Amino acid sequence: MVFVTTFVVSLVTGGLGVYLGARLVLGSDDRINAVVTGLLGAVVLVGGGLLFGWVPVLGQLLLFFVYVAMIRHRYPADWVDAAKVSGIAWFTVVVVLALLAVVGVVTLEVVGIPA
Repeated sequence: MVFVTTFVVSLVTGGLGVYLGARLVLGSDDRINAVVTGLLGAVVLVGGGLLFGWVPVLGQLLLFFVYVAMIRHRYPADWVDAAKVSGIAWFTVVVVLALLAVVGVVTLEVVGIPA
């Protein structure tokens, strides 16, 4: 159940985060691309997290690299700008998941903090 909640929240907030990041960093106003990228990002983060997220540090770095590569592929961005967009999207997801943990919808473990 936690992974389903994480996926849905990652999709919604990831799409918002990608939109905000692409708007701020790249000047893009393409909401559809942001939502599709948010969907792909949610699949990457949840699916990749299941496969590699348990590997300390390396698993998280691999997931971030794949996410940045996906942003770079979907937007006209170099690696640095794609990393900036990814960072904004990641920050958005973490903040929303942390707020949901405070109200009891998810646990802090979904943002990598052991209970």
